This record gives sequence, structure tokens and C-alpha cells, in this order.
Amino acid sequence: MPARLAPLSLAILAAILAACGGGEGDPAATSAPPSEEESPTADADPAAVEVIDAWAMALAEGDVDAAARFFAIPSVAQNGPTLRITSRAEARLFNATLPCGAELTGAETEGEFTIATFELTERPGRGICGSGTGAKAQTAFVIEDGEIVEWRRVGVGGLPPAPGEAA
Repeated sequence: MPARLAPLSLAILAAILAACGGGEGDPAATSAPPSEEESPTADADPAAVEVIDAWAMALAEGDVDAAARFFAIPSVAQNGPTLRITSRAEARLFNATLPCGAELTGAETEGEFTIATFELTERPGRGICGSGTGAKAQTAFVIEDGEIVEWRRVGVGGLPPAPGEAA
């Protein structure tokens, strides 16, 4: 009888040790991944967030060409005046005019728009963020087929005007 209990005892001991978690150096023991409810992008379409974050990272790295490739042709950008982007060169020019890089800090989807909140950063290249560095900014995006079809600067907590409304 005791010979049959030895393997069972070892299995139980192994299960207990595994359940205790690791010690120092074990990432699972020190922090759990945030739940979706805790995530600042939990209320947003994950596919849209992926595109927005990749665009922001490209711009923050000063890669204007990569940032421009996230824009659909044609698309619309509104950072003051509304621009109709009809070529890759126009998409590149629009991205080059943005003086700051940005780190995505939150997002939520409302209707067709995903409103992204960013912390502005300096970026390599011609952009100079200056006193804007560290400020919050929001942009409303419409993402279709993995591309930005609308990019509209909005005030913190605001939505862009509906089509046909005055800006």
C-alpha cells in the first residue's frame, strides 16, 4: 500500500508547490496582467486601437513614411482645417506637419469613432513639440480595413461634429 501512495504524494506535493507560485524573479508572482476592465482601452474596438497605437508609435519614432502608410487613400484629416488626403505624398505631408509624437494612454469607441487620448512627446525629425510635451490630446479616428479614413483632432472629452455640421 505505501508504494502506491508515494507517486500520489509526489503529485500532490508538486501541485501544491506549483500553486504557491514562484519566488523572486518569477514575473507571475510579482504582477498580474491588468484585466480588460482595468485597461484604459477596454471600451474601444481592439482592431482600431491596434492601428492607432501603431500609427502613434511610428510618428513618435519620427518615421513619417510609416505613419503615412496607416492612412487610407483617400482619407480626411482635420487639425484645424479639413484636409482631403488623396495621395501617399499628402498623407506624408500631413504627418510631417504634426509637431509632436504621441503615446496612446486611452481609447473608447463611440459609434463609428474611436476617440484616442495621447500624452504628447518630442519626436525625432522636424517636429518640435516644445511646451506641448507631456500635455494630453485627443483625436477621433475612423478605422476601416486596418487604415485611418478619418483623423480629427477633438478637445479632451469631445466628439467631432457630425458630417455637415460646422466645426
